[in-house]
Amino acid sequence: MKFIASLAIAAAACAVAAPASAQFAKPEDAVKYRQSALFVMSQHFGRIGAMVNGRAPYDAKSALENAETVENMSHLPWAGFVPASEGISQKAKADIWKEQVKFKEHNEKLMGETSKLVAAAKTNNLDNLKTAFGQTAAACKACHDNFRNN
Repeated sequence: MKFIASLAIAAAACAVAAPASAQFAKPEDAVKYRQSALFVMSQHFGRIGAMVNGRAPYDAKSALENAETVENMSHLPWAGFVPASEGISQKAKADIWKEQVKFKEHNEKLMGETSKLVAAAKTNNLDNLKTAFGQTAAACKACHDNFRNN
């Protein structure tokens, strides 16, 4: 629970900080930041995935804690997609910077789906969690399909 509170504080700090381009000393720092946030989010999302796919026993408390972390982390990586970082990572397609409106729609969709994931986890119902997990995974995939190199 302390970890989630720390994430909330970090998210709030990011929200009130200087413009995104001023947050990073070097473009490489922006890339590391966004990749780190996405990595943490994927690790916690994977824990839920193991439960909904039967690879791990369903644990309602753990599902909720992981869903809350995924939701908190879903707000963080976007500040790291600064124009100066274009071309540094081989994973990020140039379309991110060419199609900013579409990219923003995808990250807003993901943030919305992660909120639904938390709501589903709060029901303590595995079927609800499976549905929300699938919708969140689809939002991740849609962004990857459009904006990430394999």
